[in-house]
Amino acid sequence: MKRIWLWILPILFSACQEEVFLPLGQKDELVPTIEGIWTDNGIYNEVKISLSKDYYDSLDVEIIDNAEVVITIPGTEKVIPFRYINGTRSYRPINPLEKAVVGETYKLNVKWGENIYISEGVMLEAPTVDSVTWKFEEERLFREEGYYIKVYGKVPFKEDNNYRIRVIENDTLKNQRDDYLLFDDTFGLQFFEQGLELGYAFEENDRVRLELFRLNRDAYDYLNQLVNLLFSDGGLFSPPPQNPETNIRVVQGDSEVLGYFMVSPVLARTVVIQAKYD
Repeated sequence: MKRIWLWILPILFSACQEEVFLPLGQKDELVPTIEGIWTDNGIYNEVKISLSKDYYDSLDVEIIDNAEVVITIPGTEKVIPFRYINGTRSYRPINPLEKAVVGETYKLNVKWGENIYISEGVMLEAPTVDSVTWKFEEERLFREEGYYIKVYGKVPFKEDNNYRIRVIENDTLKNQRDDYLLFDDTFGLQFFEQGLELGYAFEENDRVRLELFRLNRDAYDYLNQLVNLLFSDGGLFSPPPQNPETNIRVVQGDSEVLGYFMVSPVLARTVVIQAKYD
C-alpha cells in the first residue's frame, strides 16, 4: 500500500501546478505617461511624454513629440512655453533661463490631440546642506568594503518635509529600485543633522554627485508607490501590481493619464573620493 501512495502523490502535486499569466495592463488604447520636472535649476527642467505599455510588453517606449506644453503661474499672465528637443527626447523651455521661484505655484498644461492635462505644484524653500564627508569602512556582514558618504544638513521646516536624494556615480545615475532614497519627517529629521549615510560603497577616485529635492506631498507619494511597485515580487501573497496614483488631472477629453509633475528646489554637491592619509 505504501508503494502505491509514493506513485500517486507526485501525480497529485503535479496536477495542481499551472502557470498563469494575469491580464495586467492590457488595454485596447494606450494612454499618455507624463513626467514633468520644474526646479530652480534650468538643467533639470523638462517634460517627457510617452505612451504607456502593457505589463508584459518588451518593445521600446513610444515617444509623443507633437504635444503642446506650457507652464503657467495661476493668477498671472505668465506663460512659459516648451518645445520638443530630439536630442533629449523631451520638451524643454524655449527660454532656458526660466526657472522656479520660491513661493510660486506652477501649473503644467499639456495638450495632446483633443485631450488636455494639468497639474500644479508649489516651489518650496530648500533645506541646508552643510557638508559632505566620506570614510573608509572595512567589510562587514551585509556591508561591503569601501568609502561611505555622509551628508550633514539642517531642515528647519515644520511641514512639507518630503525629500529625495539622487546619486550620480561617475556620470551614471543610480536608478534601480534600491536607489530611490526617499525620506520624510515621520520619525523626525535629527538624523540629517547627525549625518545621513548613503548605503553605497564607493572606491577611491569615484566622482559622486548628490542631488537633494524637496517635494510636494503628492509627488512624494507617487515615488513611494513606484518604489513599492518595484519591490513587489509577484508572489502568491503580493498584491496585484498597479500604477502609482498620478497627480495629473484630465480636464478635457476621455483619455486617462499616467505619470507625475514635480516642482522642487535642487541642492547639488559633487565630491571626488580621495584617501586621507595621516
